[in-house]
Amino acid sequence: MGADLPGLVAAVMLRGALIPFVAGTSLLFLALLGATPWSGALRVVFWGALAMAVTSGMGALFGTAP
Repeated sequence: MGADLPGLVAAVMLRGALIPFVAGTSLLFLALLGATPWSGALRVVFWGALAMAVTSGMGALFGTAP
């Protein structure tokens, strides 16, 4: 269920803008999900951004990132 909103964004975005918009909206959705206490929202966004960066870096390292 956590991938529904980013998946919806991916379904409606143009291919050239797909990665930045999915990453950005995923961070926004993470912030909204953790928004009750601000420290929780910041923690969720930080670790979510770090996970996306590591995943992207690994994709680039192994030649699978666009």
